[in-house]
Amino acid sequence: MSVPSLNFYNDCTLCPRFCGVPRTMGVKGFCRETSDLRIASAGLHFGEEPPITASGGSGTIFITGCSLRCAFCQNYQISQKEMGSPVSIEEFARICLVLQDAGAENINIVTGSHAVPSIALGLENAKKKGLIIPVCWNSSAYETVETLSMLDGLVDLWLPDLKTLNPIISEAVFKAEDYPKYAKKAVRWMADNKILSFTQKKDKEGNLIDKMLSGTVVRHLILPGRLDDTVLVLDWFKKHLDGKAYLSLMTQYTPVPSPDELYTKTEQCERCTSLSSFQNRLLNETEFSSIISLINSYEFEQVFYQELTSDTDWLPDFNAVQPFSNALAKPVWHWKNGFLS
Repeated sequence: MSVPSLNFYNDCTLCPRFCGVPRTMGVKGFCRETSDLRIASAGLHFGEEPPITASGGSGTIFITGCSLRCAFCQNYQISQKEMGSPVSIEEFARICLVLQDAGAENINIVTGSHAVPSIALGLENAKKKGLIIPVCWNSSAYETVETLSMLDGLVDLWLPDLKTLNPIISEAVFKAEDYPKYAKKAVRWMADNKILSFTQKKDKEGNLIDKMLSGTVVRHLILPGRLDDTVLVLDWFKKHLDGKAYLSLMTQYTPVPSPDELYTKTEQCERCTSLSSFQNRLLNETEFSSIISLINSYEFEQVFYQELTSDTDWLPDFNAVQPFSNALAKPVWHWKNGFLS
């Protein structure tokens, strides 16, 4: 375990970009962030996998910035357009504790890979002050094992994406040709780091449900027209992780109508080129049937998959105090307003 220190932002090499910029001096890395820990929103979220959502909801904290440039990012306002406000280590810890008091099943830190030292210090502070619920690391998996080791002993649940194992697609769509190389190492480290463990609790209707206490859930978002790439992911997961981690196949790909005024002409052209690498549309019934057949053919030990839907109401707007629909989330902190009660 590496000892978390803000000195890691000096000549920063926290993510596989290895920018080497002095973020402590106010210089922004590829992540578009300095050494400030910035947050866009925090609240109870009810749209995660069932053992993570359980009955009380997952206590999500959305971190500003990202080490990828996903052309279709639903959270582009915070991942690429720098929406969010700085918080101190102490305020981060307080957000964790407020979420716990609100009934969160866990603390779910979203896209924090570029801010690991600050988050690790914040989690240490929160645990000293009474944080006892599990901590979930919700990331792109574009991470180094050396940086992840700073979270060893602080994180209980790993919730990484495994976006693609095709370097051509990872360069075109995520601006990281080496994504497969680093993601495979990161995901295997996560699965080896924590065993799967659960407890049972009653939901509001009195039914017993499983709540995940530790372990790894590997997510894969299926890109329309790129099912062959999904097969690469499934083959790799079956060989290396089946039985050690859950697989979660996501069918929710949705074209994101990002306002052109937020992008320069160069960024607009790059985004259009990236989106042309696959079919920028919802998945269709034929593709969904193929996915179900694939799942059955692999006989995975533990797998989730989303039902096909054309609903786009879940797309967030982090300008709003309630970024999601009321059915999906209950906010407790917002970058414009701070704590909401």
